[in-house]
Formats: sequence, structure tokens, C-alpha cells
Amino acid sequence: PRPHPCMEVWECCVCAAGKIGAHLADCLPVKPKRSSLNQLTRTLLRNYDSGVRPVHNWTSTTTIYIDLILQSVLEVDGKTQSITTSIWCRQMWRDEFLVWDPEEFDGINEISLSSDALWVPDVIVSEFVKEGKSPPIPYVYVNSSGSVKNYRPIQAVLACSLEMYAFPFDKQNCSLTFRSWLHSVNEIDLALWRSADAIANDKREFMNDGEWELLSIPSQYRQISQDNTDYSQIQFNLLIRRRPLLYVVGLLIPSIFLMLVDVVSFYLPLDSGTRIAFKISILLGYTVFRVNLTDDLPASAVKTPLIGVFFVACKAMLMLSLTKSILVVKLLHHSEKEVKQMSLSAYFDVDYSLEEDLLSLNEIQEVPSGLERLLQELVSLRLGFAQEDSESLAQSEWLSLCLRLDCLLFRFYLFVLALYTSTLLLLWASWSFA
Repeated sequence: PRPHPCMEVWECCVCAAGKIGAHLADCLPVKPKRSSLNQLTRTLLRNYDSGVRPVHNWTSTTTIYIDLILQSVLEVDGKTQSITTSIWCRQMWRDEFLVWDPEEFDGINEISLSSDALWVPDVIVSEFVKEGKSPPIPYVYVNSSGSVKNYRPIQAVLACSLEMYAFPFDKQNCSLTFRSWLHSVNEIDLALWRSADAIANDKREFMNDGEWELLSIPSQYRQISQDNTDYSQIQFNLLIRRRPLLYVVGLLIPSIFLMLVDVVSFYLPLDSGTRIAFKISILLGYTVFRVNLTDDLPASAVKTPLIGVFFVACKAMLMLSLTKSILVVKLLHHSEKEVKQMSLSAYFDVDYSLEEDLLSLNEIQEVPSGLERLLQELVSLRLGFAQEDSESLAQSEWLSLCLRLDCLLFRFYLFVLALYTSTLLLLWASWSFA
């Protein structure tokens, strides 16, 4: 039998509606499937509490593995007893709440998470004075086993007991002590990420072309007790030494040259004004030299560097040499009255005998007046020659005394210069073979 006409119309309408619905379904946007990385992040942080130490059993200890790499020494300040360094610090610990099966999340084995959302240990450096311009690193790496890796570059200003006495041949030993600020050793323990020998001899990242040379970075683990509670800490010692060539060429050699020129000035005539003018010029030049290089010398509030002692001694020697030259010229160019006063004891007996001769001549009445006048003139000439001889003798004695003083000061000058030069050579030799 033939179908009813209404049924045919109904089938046509249903078919048309189906085609329209399929077309509309194709035009609508498909809701994207959530990525595995997004699902993993949401799963890990859904019920995570960053304020709780990440252990299931609260008696378990969280071990923080620490590694240190020194990149450069930026500044050493002897006045404030501080050192500015650029270091790379690496920390690793296990978070028992951040564990997953990689097969459930498309084989993802490691992800980066925000450090603000996770528990981070309160490990600090005890010697920190202030933190420099360190770039913020907002993420940490977490793998499927729960290991968290926190890498941070740090520009740190550290308090350090600096020894500046041997400058510029000095060596410094500055420490970085890592410890937990609050947690005891039963809660947070510290350990080395790498072996102590590997850390001590790692110089690959150190900028070795600057003023400071890295010797080694020895490390030591120990526990300290405070308020009947044990805390763990790891101390890294930065052993560095200064390269002295810049200071030897710019400070020591010019200073020694000036001192040698002053030594040569001792060969100028003792009683000439040229010697005084020459020494004044050397003293002024040395003063200008020291003023211009004040900023290059380390400032220390406790001990004066050996080079500072040398500069003070050199200036004192220059002033002593100038004072002695002025005194010699004063003694050799004194007035006639001073000569008579100084030579009074030398010709007192001669004057007394001459006066007796004059008195005896006055007592002679039988001698003619012309002959008497001639004898008086001869006696006066004898008195004048005697006074000149006495003055010459006094000047010779003073000149001899000044020459002895000049020779003594010259030898002492050479001794100080040789002593300091040998000290510098010994310090340089010890620095070279260290």
C-alpha cells in the first residue's frame, strides 16, 4: 500500500531538520581540551599549602642540598670591612606533596612552578649586609619524584674581616655561612649538592681577568647549638688574593724613584742654596703624588697598611733631610757677631796676651813715638789675623759636624730604602709562590 501523503511530508521535514542541525553543529566552535601541563599544575596546587613543611610525617627531616659558584669579586672595602660578590646559589630539596606519575600527564617529567606558590626553606647567609641588584627569579623546577631545584644569581654585600696590612700583596678569606633562620636540625638539615673538592676547585665561571684571583672555595658542615637547640650550617670560605702589578707600577715604583732622586740630592754641595730648593721641589712633588693617589689606597680603621707606613716614613725622611739642610746652611752662613760668640772660647787666650803686649808697649816711655805707633799697628794686625783664624777654625768645626750629620742621615736613608725594597721583594716572592 502507498504511504499516506502526510507521512511523506513528515519524513521530508525531519530529514531537512537533521541536515540543518548537522550544519549548525559544524559551525559552532569546539571547546578546547585542557592541556596536560595545565591539568598537572592544577592537580599539584589544588590543595597545596605553601606554609607547611612538605612532609607527610612531621618527624621526617627535610634535607636542603646547597651548591655555590663564585662568578666575580666586584669590590673590597677595607673601611667598612665588606666585600661585594656575584654568586650563583643552587638549592635542592624534596617536596613530598609534589609527586605525580608522568604517564598520566603525557609523559611530563619536569615542570616549572611559581616559587611564591610553593614552600621554600628559610635558608639565609649569616654574613649578608645587604642584597645588591640581583635579578628576581620567580620560578623553580619540580620533577615527578618531588625534587625541587631553586637556582638564583645573587649580588651580595658580605661582612668580612679584611686584612690589609700586606696590601697590595694581600690575601683575603671571606665566609658565606648558610643556615636555617628558624628550623632546627631535626626539621631542616643541610648538605652539599656536590663534593667538597668539586666545589673548592670549580673556577669555570669565575671572571679571572680582574684585580682578584680565586684560589679555592673550601666548605665545612657543622652543627651549632643555640638555646639548647641544634642548627645545621654550611660555611663556604672564599679564598682570594689581589694581583699587585697595577699598584706596583702605579704606586711603589714612582715613589721609589722619588726617593732615589732625593738620595742623589745628598751629593749636592752642603753649603749651597741649590740643595734646599731641590729638596723642596722633591717634597712638593711627593705630596702631589700622594694626594692624587689617596683613593687608590685601602682605608682601614684598625691597621695601617704597610705601604701607608712606607709613604709616611718616606715623607718624614724628606722633611728631615730638608730640615737638616736648612740647619746646615744656617750654621754656615751665620752673622759675624755669632761667629765671635761661638769662637770666644777659642781665641780668649790670644786676645788676653795681645792686650798684655799693648799694655807693655804703653809702659815703654823711652821708645820714640813713630816706632811705638808702628808696633801698635803690627799688634793690631796680629789681633785681626788671630780673630780670622779663630772664625775659620769655628766654621771648619761646624762644617765638619754638619758633614758627619749629613753622612749619618744619608746612611740611615739608604738603610730605610733598602729595608722597604727588600720587604716588597719578599712579599712579592711569597705572593708568587703561594
